[in-house]
Amino acid sequence: MSTSEPLVNPQKSRRGLIRVWHATLISLHGLREGWHEPAFRQEILFALVMLPAAFWVGRNWVETALLIAVLAVVLIVELLNSGIEAAIDRVGPEWHSFSKKAKDLGSAAVLLSILLCGGVWITAVWQRFAT
Repeated sequence: MSTSEPLVNPQKSRRGLIRVWHATLISLHGLREGWHEPAFRQEILFALVMLPAAFWVGRNWVETALLIAVLAVVLIVELLNSGIEAAIDRVGPEWHSFSKKAKDLGSAAVLLSILLCGGVWITAVWQRFAT
């Protein structure tokens, strides 16, 4: 590849603040793409309801931060799972055991993040109101 040929990914040649700016735009585009996923929309709406509750349930800043962090973890894992699914779907629509395995593992990661979130919230609510 000669130096006159364009790079496949122009982001690789950017430096400094312009790279940060473009990376931010790419990330915002990713969030907009995530919004097209029904599960991500449901989790966003749930997080928006639970976010103010975190300030009420948390007894100090550490508990509040943890309650908010586990909400964010669910959203992060859902976005990663959607990325995995999109990459697998790009390869082809036909059924393949490796594709199924990748999608199943992504789904399992989402489930574990939801269970973690639920466990932390249940424990925090219990500590706040039952003791």
